[in-house]
Amino acid sequence: MADDTATGAVEEPLDLVRLSLDERIYVKMKHDRELRGRLHAYDQHLNMVLGDVEETITTVEVDDETYEEIYKTSKRNIAMLFVRGDGVILVSPPLRVGI
Repeated sequence: MADDTATGAVEEPLDLVRLSLDERIYVKMKHDRELRGRLHAYDQHLNMVLGDVEETITTVEVDDETYEEIYKTSKRNIAMLFVRGDGVILVSPPLRVGI
């Protein structure tokens, strides 16, 4: 991986994650979990350390009488979280306005 830290160039997929260090990111996880938090560290496996995290878990229940799907979400806040990379589906950097 080329070291273009000063230029902010994106040449490889993990460069985009590198540019998001110390910024708030969105992480979609397996099993309908979503995380929003500040990226403190990451590695090549997308293991991450996030701070000030809001976790959202979505569950689907089926009504026994009407067979309608009922979506429920639960949220919790976590001060510091280690995220194992094999559960990560998507990482979205913060919006960069004017670039």
